[in-house]
Amino acid sequence: MSGLSFRGFAYMFIIAFLIWSSNFESCIARRGKHWRQSSRDVSAAVYKKKGKNYGNGHNSKNYGGGSKPKPPLHKGTPTLPKPPPHKNTPSPPYPPPSNEDTPSAPPPKAYNGGHPSTTTLNVLNFGAKGDGKTDDTKAFQAAWAEACKVEASTMLVPSDYNFFVGPISFSGPYCKPNIVFQLDGTIVAPTNPNAWGRGLLQWLEFTKLVGITIQGNGIIDGRGSVWWQDSQYDDPIDNEEKLIVPLNQTVPSPPVPIQTELGGKMPSVKPTALRFYGSFNPTVTGITIQNSPQCHLKFDNCNGVLVHDVSISSPGNSPNTDGIHLQNSKDVLIYGSSMACGDDCISIQTGCSNIYVHNVNCGPGHGISIGSLGKDNTRACVSNITVRDVNIHNTMTGVRIKTWQGGSGSVQGILFSNIQVSEVQFPIVIDQFYCDKRNCKNQTSAVSLAGINYERIRGTYTVMPVTFACSDSLPCVDVSLTSVELKPIQEQNHLYDPFCWQTYGELKTPTVPPIGCLQIGKPTNNRIQTDHDLC
Repeated sequence: MSGLSFRGFAYMFIIAFLIWSSNFESCIARRGKHWRQSSRDVSAAVYKKKGKNYGNGHNSKNYGGGSKPKPPLHKGTPTLPKPPPHKNTPSPPYPPPSNEDTPSAPPPKAYNGGHPSTTTLNVLNFGAKGDGKTDDTKAFQAAWAEACKVEASTMLVPSDYNFFVGPISFSGPYCKPNIVFQLDGTIVAPTNPNAWGRGLLQWLEFTKLVGITIQGNGIIDGRGSVWWQDSQYDDPIDNEEKLIVPLNQTVPSPPVPIQTELGGKMPSVKPTALRFYGSFNPTVTGITIQNSPQCHLKFDNCNGVLVHDVSISSPGNSPNTDGIHLQNSKDVLIYGSSMACGDDCISIQTGCSNIYVHNVNCGPGHGISIGSLGKDNTRACVSNITVRDVNIHNTMTGVRIKTWQGGSGSVQGILFSNIQVSEVQFPIVIDQFYCDKRNCKNQTSAVSLAGINYERIRGTYTVMPVTFACSDSLPCVDVSLTSVELKPIQEQNHLYDPFCWQTYGELKTPTVPPIGCLQIGKPTNNRIQTDHDLC
């Protein structure tokens, strides 16, 4: 009897233990489920706080450590690699499209890096009239002062209004980051000489800001015609006619200036319409900038620049009206935009690196240029520039590098790819004898050029297909051409063959027309670069 009791007690103990174990596992499982869910929620919250959404549902890392993200890596839109040290070619060239004639897809659109705007400040609420006559400058300043106090705030310039605004600086040392300047209306510049004093270098300036975004479908109108009419004789003249008129060294004089109808002359210093200085991750998207007195859009000492879906417009004969001007700026992405102007559609100056331009339309104008560099014996450094999938129509030059005699420094790691030109005078140009005045003296020092790559440059020209005019003392090296096909417009009377001077490199495929003047390999007496040359 006692044996049976002991055996029954053991069975009961085993059954109780099994029941307790199953309940414990269920508890652990439930707890684990809640922990995993909680972990996901916390991770998502942290990611949303630290990361940004680029407007299409893809996650992306911070761009340059600030508020703008890099576009997600996908076909045709690579991240911007840093140039490798001591290499003469891009690092590496951006991956080509699957079909060499099909432009790569543009990156996704972005507005303010995904920051939600919590505060909207309408300039009408600060006294702006928007009638195109009343001076709204103070109202804009007041609205900006309030916007500066709130992170990710929006300063609204509403549609269906014309705002008359004088020179203004939207300064940012004490502004909160990620402010949105929502431009849906029109901003017009004053044409009275008294509004400009003795002359200013810019009209609308955004200085020392982090994550500033200008977006919308509005217009910035510089009303530059009164400035162009007062153009002075000593204005710089950007032309390449000296390359084809070497006999008498004559260049046509600029037209006689026309007296403005306003009864007074505008200042000789012409302003840029929209300038960014010393800013991180600025974005400009959607807007139109037209008829600037000089350059339309300028970035100086900026990092992480994003420009897309922008329209820039001024007459083809308007003097010195560059579309986009880059100087001392890094990590720049420009795409999906159209530029028609009287000078370079895009001008890349000294101090620029990691610049990626694609899917843009250019013309009329002077094409896309690196330079001019080395003016007044200055040092210039430019590296890792890619321009691809571009249409250039009815311009003076197509893709160009221009440097002054007497300069120093270097240009290296340049790729021009899949460029379609139409009725362009000089589609491919290297000009190391650049001079925008009547007289420039000969000098021996020069900015060194190395690793200049041209691939799939196709279309029609009206004067000379290829021009390589390099320095006698420091020839251009590692110049490569692949699938270059340039045909003349038959009705033109004066056509010239390709021209090369002190240019060394490689023809990777046959070209049309044949470029027999390119010297294969390296120069035998190439001067060794010194610290004076290197960047």
